[in-house]
Amino acid sequence: QVQLVESGGGLVQAGGSRRLSCAASGRNGEYYHMAWFRQAPGKEREFVAGVMWDGTRTSYADSVNGRFTISRDNGKKTTYLQIDIPEVGDSAVYYCAASNHGWGPDGRYVYWGQGTQVTVSS
Repeated sequence: QVQLVESGGGLVQAGGSRRLSCAASGRNGEYYHMAWFRQAPGKEREFVAGVMWDGTRTSYADSVNGRFTISRDNGKKTTYLQIDIPEVGDSAVYYCAASNHGWGPDGRYVYWGQGTQVTVSS
């Protein structure tokens, strides 16, 4: 069992920056492929970014590629999402998730955090 806790959400101005964190606890939490998803009101949850368990490969949705950066520190069992040049359309609840099979948008995500709200103001 792995528990995921997100933090770092809040209000950010368009063009600013924000870093989200996802702390994992439990057995072998550092060996899962990790990803960030988001869900805006009235929209389906969507994949944002993913990273392999060892941090060697990353994947991004086209809408955030070049503006967001996913990374992880396995020693701290923490995954990060650096949000740069945010846009109003990036406002959503952001969730981190852990996959035990596959990674990126096609991973099988079996553990989820509770989410953290990011609101981008114009």
